[in-house]
Amino acid sequence: MADWKAIRDGGRLRYIPAFYSFQEADELFAWLRREILWKQEKMRGKPIPRLNAWYADDGLRYEYSGLSHTGSGWLPKLIRIKRKVETASETEFNSLLLNLYRDGRDSIGFHTDAEPELGENPVVATVSFGAERDFVLRHRGGKEALTYRVAHGSLLVMGGTSQQHWLHGIAKTEERVGERISLTFRLIKTSAGEARSEE
Repeated sequence: MADWKAIRDGGRLRYIPAFYSFQEADELFAWLRREILWKQEKMRGKPIPRLNAWYADDGLRYEYSGLSHTGSGWLPKLIRIKRKVETASETEFNSLLLNLYRDGRDSIGFHTDAEPELGENPVVATVSFGAERDFVLRHRGGKEALTYRVAHGSLLVMGGTSQQHWLHGIAKTEERVGERISLTFRLIKTSAGEARSEE
């Protein structure tokens, strides 16, 4: 398993490009595309540029930027993915945000997962399936940036103080790219109110 990489100001990253084999990744992508109930939500009255879905422990509530989610349990296959991610991330998770990027026009703006609900220095883990996209981390205090071309079946884990000092996002691209599905796991510790802006 890949070692943790230290980044500026106490952040830690672990990137595993072949977290799933190509065949496993193909099968999981097809299953996620077919079985997940994808929807396009609105933020401040405008559709967000991607589709998403949310799973979490039963009754767990999560709110950010005007969006509200309440957990209703897990699909068995998602539990198996979660357990594998927990082992590689060296932490436990109780929630999962899934994003479907339909083409290069779908994106997520620079943001940080530093909500009070996640506690101090949360670990956030993202599994990627489908088309490769640039996952960019940008330091809050300067021009320093790190770019990961997240592969089909890969895992990227952000830990340490990375959510305090680094923003991350997936930019729009004019490249001809296919669909990408990301699964982002978090541990929600409390039920605080809105705390994050993602566009």
